Amino acid sequence: MTVDYLFEILSGLFEGLIGTNSLLLLSMLIPCLAVFGFITVYGLVVIYAELKVSSFIQDKVGPMGQGPGLHAGKWGLLQPIADALKLLSKEDIIPISADRPLFIFAPFMIFIGAFISFIAIPFGESIIIADFNIGIFYILGVGSIAVLSLILAGWASNNKWSLYGGMRSAAQIVSYEIPAGLSLIIVIMLSESLNMQDIIKYQSGGVFNWIIFDNPFVPIAFVIYFISALAETNRTPFDLPESESELVAGFATEYSGMRYAFFFLSEYANMFVVSAVAVVGFLGGWQSPLVGFLDSAAWGVFWMISKTAALIFVMLWLRWTLPRLRVDQLMSVCWKVFLPISLVNIFGVAIWTVIFN
Repeated sequence: MTVDYLFEILSGLFEGLIGTNSLLLLSMLIPCLAVFGFITVYGLVVIYAELKVSSFIQDKVGPMGQGPGLHAGKWGLLQPIADALKLLSKEDIIPISADRPLFIFAPFMIFIGAFISFIAIPFGESIIIADFNIGIFYILGVGSIAVLSLILAGWASNNKWSLYGGMRSAAQIVSYEIPAGLSLIIVIMLSESLNMQDIIKYQSGGVFNWIIFDNPFVPIAFVIYFISALAETNRTPFDLPESESELVAGFATEYSGMRYAFFFLSEYANMFVVSAVAVVGFLGGWQSPLVGFLDSAAWGVFWMISKTAALIFVMLWLRWTLPRLRVDQLMSVCWKVFLPISLVNIFGVAIWTVIFN
């Protein structure tokens, strides 16, 4: 459901009652509120999932609600809400030596970058806020806002640990955007489109028509993209910008309360965005894995969210399985391994397509 379609519906309902400009503003405001609500609910769910996954891997129970008095509800379902309320009720401290305007703006800027990425993600055949012709390029572009935000947070804090974290984050995200983008070029080459919906429709016809199974080179591109996405979202084993054992909390060291919560929410939102792009580009998007099996519009939303949730689960799993890399290892993997393989991969796909298609 695009903004244009929503505008047509509202025009029919409120014809003559509300002006055109007000209707246009309302048709843009409703999807924005829906996206914000989705991000909030998704954030609570993935926090609970991370608590449970980490507990299971460490052979613990995790948040549970047992015994008399205040507790986290049945199966600990209220634990994420309790954590959110705790953060929101904390005192908002701004260091005296900080650059106050930039310090205040940085956490909201990183959230805005994640927020506006959602408008180009197709949740179903007709459920997309803005169906851009350059959708995949748009998401790569607005995703770069995170770099500026983290540098801003590190610089504005006037703290050496924060600045180190911001500098690490900039180097890491800028570096890993290159192999991630090169991997997505393969998707664009095969589907001959930058439009997210067109890429998904190219993969119709069942699981073996998904781009990941198109030729032997594409699975390599998928693995490179997914690992690069881990680095771009600062997830373990690439969480050097906020490594607790070295930099206290990295770029977020001086933050507290709601601003600190926005950094966490933005990280989880970016995890969804990069996973959704992987699903659209390689795993058929909202297409059913079997032709004619649960392939209605409603089930399309289910398939899109389920595939994305599976990749997010892998991210959570890896966090509690792998140790953190050193900085030199992080950069070596990108420039000496992923970049050359990505370039060779593009030529491999081109040659394979010319010979066999």
